[in-house]
Amino acid sequence: MRPAVRSNTAPAAVPLARRVAREAALIIGGAAAIALIGQIALPLPFTPVPVTLGTLAALGVGGVLGSRRGLAAVALLAAAAALGAPVLAGWSGGITASFGYVLGYGLAALLAGRAGTVAVGRGTPAVLRAAAVRVGLMLAASALVYVPGLLWLKAATGAPWNAVFVMGLAPFVVGDLLKSFAAALVVRPAALR
Repeated sequence: MRPAVRSNTAPAAVPLARRVAREAALIIGGAAAIALIGQIALPLPFTPVPVTLGTLAALGVGGVLGSRRGLAAVALLAAAAALGAPVLAGWSGGITASFGYVLGYGLAALLAGRAGTVAVGRGTPAVLRAAAVRVGLMLAASALVYVPGLLWLKAATGAPWNAVFVMGLAPFVVGDLLKSFAAALVVRPAALR
């Protein structure tokens, strides 16, 4: 009979390593999802900010992965873009006039993560109440993208505020309303809570 082989790895270290690997994979996956979904874009001739599904992706990643992981995924995406990786619309990278919106994705993911925790009770009134809260949180999360987005656009272009609103807000409001309603339908899987 052979003696038992002892492992130098502490029993608690293996689960920790697995948890860290799982968290890293979720965050990298979230950043990849935002980058890929954000490629669906429509450039507009009068603004350096394209219409993309990036906001929908940030809301969805925050809603599914939660606030902390969603913010980390956006931070990874922003860092990659700042370093020149082609992760922004049109497979571009760098710190551009629209980079503030990428930073705003982090704020959106934070609040969208909160929307993902809204419990749905039983019965029609409880379901409607939860749906209203989720939609409200997603609308607010989507609006948060504009705060750094517009500030950055103003600083990058030097345009007057009325022009900044025409370039960076007006063309996007209706689409962001629709994206917010769509993102409110996303439910966080129990395994990610």
